[in-house]
Amino acid sequence: METLTKTKWGIDKAHSEIQFKARHLMITTVTVALKDYTSEIETEGDDFSKASISFTGELKSASSGNEQRDGHLQGADFFDTANHPTLRFVSSAMTKDSENEYTLKGKLTLKGVTKEVSFKAELTGTVKDPWGNTKTGFHVTGKINRKDFGISFNAVNETGGLLVGEEIKLDSELQLTKN
Repeated sequence: METLTKTKWGIDKAHSEIQFKARHLMITTVTVALKDYTSEIETEGDDFSKASISFTGELKSASSGNEQRDGHLQGADFFDTANHPTLRFVSSAMTKDSENEYTLKGKLTLKGVTKEVSFKAELTGTVKDPWGNTKTGFHVTGKINRKDFGISFNAVNETGGLLVGEEIKLDSELQLTKN
């Protein structure tokens, strides 16, 4: 039986977006982008069905485009970056569901709490760029409940609705470069 070569991949930050979305006043969505992160991604050959993935995001780099809100996100009500500066994801399985669809499972650690999570990962293509590098794209989506991770801040508006939704959506476009 032939042994496949391990392939390492890196996230091309110039062509990737890692975003989290939450409902505000239950009528609009606020998007927070994570700008600073590291990852280790390894596959057998070019087969992502058994990929090993670890990801660490620097929460101080989370940006919503509003300085006051970003400051509140850094505080104890939300990320508490003074005590928990990073979020971490370590995969336990990446299974191929169909031609271009995968389920990515693993442990997410946020604000000192670790929980099993599951995300959908759509393979959007593989190409060689003009410089001869192999690039692969993924659209990764999923949901978590922020209260599961000890992020329970909230207030009630005048109509009885919550200020910030409990469900947080992950919506990421990732361009990976084969190393």
